[in-house]
Amino acid sequence: MRVVIMGSQARSMANFWPTLIKVLVGANHQVHCFVPHTSDEADARAIERMKQWGAEVVALPLDRRGLNPLRDLFSLFHIRRALKAVGPDVFFGYAIKPVIYGSIAARLAGVPARYAMITGLGYTFEADTLPKKLLTFAASTLYRFSLKFCRTVFFQNSDDVAHFRALRIISEPGANPAGPEVAMIRGTGVDIEHFASAPPRKQPPTFLLIGRVIEAKGVREFAEAAFILHPKYPEARFCLLGPLENGPGSIMPEELAAWQESGSLEYLGATDDVRPFIAEASVMVLPSYREGLPTSIMEGMSMGRPAVVADAPGSRDLVQEGVNGFLVPVRDGKALADAMERFILQPGLIESMGETSRRLAETRYDARLVAAEMLASMGIAKTP
Repeated sequence: MRVVIMGSQARSMANFWPTLIKVLVGANHQVHCFVPHTSDEADARAIERMKQWGAEVVALPLDRRGLNPLRDLFSLFHIRRALKAVGPDVFFGYAIKPVIYGSIAARLAGVPARYAMITGLGYTFEADTLPKKLLTFAASTLYRFSLKFCRTVFFQNSDDVAHFRALRIISEPGANPAGPEVAMIRGTGVDIEHFASAPPRKQPPTFLLIGRVIEAKGVREFAEAAFILHPKYPEARFCLLGPLENGPGSIMPEELAAWQESGSLEYLGATDDVRPFIAEASVMVLPSYREGLPTSIMEGMSMGRPAVVADAPGSRDLVQEGVNGFLVPVRDGKALADAMERFILQPGLIESMGETSRRLAETRYDARLVAAEMLASMGIAKTP
């Protein structure tokens, strides 16, 4: 079969879906990865990795964060043309624009089987100001229109399903037989062999947040917690790893520089391989306001790390309070600091909770299991 996987960024596809791509290629299916045009070196390296796995990569004009409808219509035209050229049997899109415009284009191109995954709601659905409410309305309308062309919509957590039903993007069970099916999937999963278990660093206590440097990841709350804890525990490290962003909700470089100059927070930049940084960490931290299922936490769990996360959709699905980490209220830097401090005062928790994280990764979040479930839902054979 010919399968198109479409995402909003080459590096995210290479990071999140390597197992799915390799399983498909290994079963002699033709995989075509649709990604936006880019001049970014990290995206270029990701494209080369996907080619090495045996996938064809098609670069398209798609502005993943822009709000220009004319530019998006231009993208829709090019996506349809690329799909007509490939002639796939299956289209699978994830992230907001690939889901919306990819699903519409796949319908127009006559792709017989179309699937979408909602990987989280994020900034688009933070309807707390008038501009954001307008953005939520526009996104909801486009989702409602595009998802009706899909056979199945995969969700990563039940909160997002409930939110989509409350906004009438998808129907209640049984209310619309013609609508898409809803399937739950355990995120993108994690390659438990690639992210092998490693002994945690206990001294100095090292807390690591991996994510794009944006407000919605709880970066400001992490900086606040570091500011609280650093004077009490000057040997402890509070590390931020991830790419800078431009656009709504991004953290300005000047603010990040001020945090670094205070000596409380270390910014480690961006990387193609997070494993060395997780290996040097004691605890993973993610005070994100909303997730699908956070890949960085799954990767940390696979390497045997406990986590402190916000009690928010997606994140709370991975962390069991007092079992493999702690949950804290959303947007509460003080509560985050208190939870992180428990690992400093009780370092034995780092290893014991980390071992539990590894077991959970092996039994629930193995990417091979996730890929098998998705392919079964799509009716794609795993073997030639």
